[in-house]
Amino acid sequence: MDWSSTISGFKNYLILERSLSSHSIEAYIRDISKLYEFVRMSKWDITPLQIDHKHLSQFIQYINKLGLGDRTQARMLSGIRAFYKYLLVENLVDDDPTELLEGPKLRRKIPDVLSYDEINQILSVIDLSEATGHRNRAMLETLYACGLRVSELTNLRISNFFPEEEYVKVLGKGNKERIVPIAPEAIKQNQYYIDNYRSHQNIKPGFEDYLYLNRRGKALSRVMIFMIIKQLTELAGIKKTVSPHTFRHSFATHLVEGGADLRAVQDMLGHESIITTEIYTHIDTKYLRETIMKFHPRNKKE
Repeated sequence: MDWSSTISGFKNYLILERSLSSHSIEAYIRDISKLYEFVRMSKWDITPLQIDHKHLSQFIQYINKLGLGDRTQARMLSGIRAFYKYLLVENLVDDDPTELLEGPKLRRKIPDVLSYDEINQILSVIDLSEATGHRNRAMLETLYACGLRVSELTNLRISNFFPEEEYVKVLGKGNKERIVPIAPEAIKQNQYYIDNYRSHQNIKPGFEDYLYLNRRGKALSRVMIFMIIKQLTELAGIKKTVSPHTFRHSFATHLVEGGADLRAVQDMLGHESIITTEIYTHIDTKYLRETIMKFHPRNKKE
């Protein structure tokens, strides 16, 4: 099989078998195309089925010399691994040439987190006398109570808000639905916003079911959410760089610190891999140290 037909088959596999988003599919295809460019540049007369560990090692060295960041290199390697996993599944190759391939060692970045008091500080500076005040309060309460991504917040529908059952239905990455519990305070703020503000708005056609609307009766944009949070953070006198994702990080961190099961937090965040969720176990070092000192048998007094 030549490169063109193999890459085309890989794309169909990602769409039909993996059900990935268009953005993820484009990234994977771009990564494999870079490998193909390198093969041509190296004047190797080989198909993707003839690539071996030696070829891929040279490609990794090449992108490293280009000065690409560690995360970019790791992402490209991930795309190539997925490509050869597809070839194995389709029985087009007998061995995986990426099996012993080593990528850059990534240092896991610990995200900024707000304390519970800082969350309350931000909520307290919302001007509830303004027309958008109760909407903003409801939004931020939901963001923190449910650990949503900003896109999940802007796309939240009234038909997916179940106050009696105390949960919201969220459409996450790859159009995957998940059920997330919502706290009583967030329910109260959303209900008040719906009954006393949103119900009096002139809503544009097509946006009737969106929960959070701008002044023109349309869904709020991601940029607008960022701006609202930035302004409130400054008003609260908090010096940290705070974004919608900071509320998501804080939600997860506070749950883990409180003793929540990591698998449950994974489900609520919509993480495919538990490894992504495990970052939150590295944040509160004081809590971890106290736990070790208390429970490790070596630290127990005779």
